[in-house]
Amino acid sequence: MKSLNITLVTEGTSDVALIPHIRWLLRQNGIENPIEAIWADLRHLPRSFEIKGLSKKISLALDLYPCDFLFIHRDSDNTSVEEREAEILTAIENIEGNKPNHFVCVVPVKETEAWLLFNEEAMRRAAGNPNGNEPLNLPKLKDIENLTDPKQFLNEKLKIASGKKGRRLAKFNVAHSVILISEYIEDFSPLRNLPAFNKLETKIKEIISKINFGS
Repeated sequence: MKSLNITLVTEGTSDVALIPHIRWLLRQNGIENPIEAIWADLRHLPRSFEIKGLSKKISLALDLYPCDFLFIHRDSDNTSVEEREAEILTAIENIEGNKPNHFVCVVPVKETEAWLLFNEEAMRRAAGNPNGNEPLNLPKLKDIENLTDPKQFLNEKLKIASGKKGRRLAKFNVAHSVILISEYIEDFSPLRNLPAFNKLETKIKEIISKINFGS
């Protein structure tokens, strides 16, 4: 059975946590083939590969990580999802050379971390303290996209969930724990209550119908 190769282009390293979200959505919408998901890690390129702008970043990702299906992530931050998507579309149009045949914009409201705050069990496991009982006081799902700084909020909650104090807390790798959270989530369906996640699923459905990449 042919594998479906997907590449994820992100703003930062922690956004690799989006791969399990994407994999789950693909499975939910009919992809039964093996899924080979790769994060386009461009951090270690020689200095001669100067990356200026999103178009260059996407172009390099396509050259180094060829795929059937390209996912391009941008956080919306204080900009609308529609404006971020327009920026991505413009970047695609401005690529010199080969353009992706099939691509999807991945634009969480605020930051990727907002899409990791709905599963307390996964957060505790990612923090290395699955049986911890420290109160995390997580926001209700409908409120997570209204947080001013989801990244900082999540980092602080992971420190609490770890149960560590003093020097042990100072050595706690929060960034690594953030990436682990989505690996421990089996069901992302609660996020379907969020418009931005729904929009991502709709786009994935459209692409799947076009490429007819079923089992």
